[in-house]
Amino acid sequence: MHSILVVDDEPNYQIVLSELLKDEGYEVFTADSAEAALPLLRTTDLDLVLTDMKMPGMDGIEFLKKIKEFDPELPVILITAYAEVERAVEAMHLGAFTYLAKPFSNRQLLANAAKAIEHYSLALEVRRLKQEASPRAGFAGMIGKSPSMQTVYQLIEKVAPTGSSVLITGESGTGKELVARAIHFLSDRKDAPFISVNCAALSETLLESELFGHEKGAFTDAISMRKGRFELADGGTLFLDEIGEMAPRLQAKLLRVLQEKVFERVGGNQTLHADVRILAATNKDLKDEIERGTFREDLYYRLNVIHIHLAPLRERRDDIPPLVTHFIGKSGKNLGKQLDLSVEALRLLISLPWEGNVRELENTIERAAILCEDNTIRPEDVQPDGGCRRGNRQWSETLDLGQFIPDNLTLNEIMDGIEERLVRRALEEADDVQARAAEKLGLSKSLLQYKMKKYHIQRKKSAN
Repeated sequence: MHSILVVDDEPNYQIVLSELLKDEGYEVFTADSAEAALPLLRTTDLDLVLTDMKMPGMDGIEFLKKIKEFDPELPVILITAYAEVERAVEAMHLGAFTYLAKPFSNRQLLANAAKAIEHYSLALEVRRLKQEASPRAGFAGMIGKSPSMQTVYQLIEKVAPTGSSVLITGESGTGKELVARAIHFLSDRKDAPFISVNCAALSETLLESELFGHEKGAFTDAISMRKGRFELADGGTLFLDEIGEMAPRLQAKLLRVLQEKVFERVGGNQTLHADVRILAATNKDLKDEIERGTFREDLYYRLNVIHIHLAPLRERRDDIPPLVTHFIGKSGKNLGKQLDLSVEALRLLISLPWEGNVRELENTIERAAILCEDNTIRPEDVQPDGGCRRGNRQWSETLDLGQFIPDNLTLNEIMDGIEERLVRRALEEADDVQARAAEKLGLSKSLLQYKMKKYHIQRKKSAN
């Protein structure tokens, strides 16, 4: 629902304008002076300001300047008397959207309001696209030639033009959000917002406010009215990542939106409409969650109209070479390097299990690009995340950590302390020969040098 602020010192005129706009489906806020309206700019998501030119205290021109300082793109329509037309033209030069000279018809007002709001929506979309810098062609950056990925591409092309909900499943790091973006950008909603929400990243209360918005005073920290993601995504697509983490109470509210296309802001009683396509993703088996009673069966069937599953990277090794090539080019561009990859390094990359999937592969290539010598990535530069190396961990299973680790340290402090001690010990045992110390630690020489720099470990001049 679009929100309009009406500012006029004449109560009757204020009421007439408010009722006219409300009848057209707008949410209307009012103020009897520019001074009273200024706080509303900071506490309310507005789409248009409609203000009288001549008011006691701050007039329309000064109010316009204040608005443009706050949000240069927020449209302002000025209402003037014929004698004030010259000043209205001045206001146009200062950024007013237009002016209406009294007397004007309801039709004129509504047409100009609709035009101003449409203009603002487009300006916000341009701003969003610049910030997001999302690919808008092909498959939104998806890379892969394996049979399973070809099946995914075919499903995307079939489902994108429809309005159906889609459930995207797969392990973490397989690219579920890329699939959602591809569906959006290949649909007829491509020019409207694509908004992503991670359901696992917020508490139940914050997630409810994030999705549905809230009214001022709805809870302790609700110092202003805020539109939720459903309102902001109107006409576009809302991607709900980690949907399996959503609390049952919010699942019921989401189900209502899917069924009836309506909702209320937190703390509000006004029913709002949402023309939003829902795409959801999870790394959980939602059927198992239904059996456990943590996920609603009726919501599952509403979301799972179309199901797209992304296979883990270890099951589509044909995709690793093109992904590696892409990430090397990306890292090289970021670092200003012309990077190369040895055949042995590629062979190693193809053989690793990649429990973190594409995300872990990208991190590994970025790390190797930073640490490699002569701008060539070799096997010793390939340092996957811990998940790829599950090997000899049995030694730690019976270790009593409480005996030697203080309770008040963070995980990073503990790991850094242990790592520094091990690096120093390896260098001492290797007589400060870095190549031997690196081999003992299972690191590349360049990674060892990075850790020495991190912990301010000086290299002895007599050592190699």
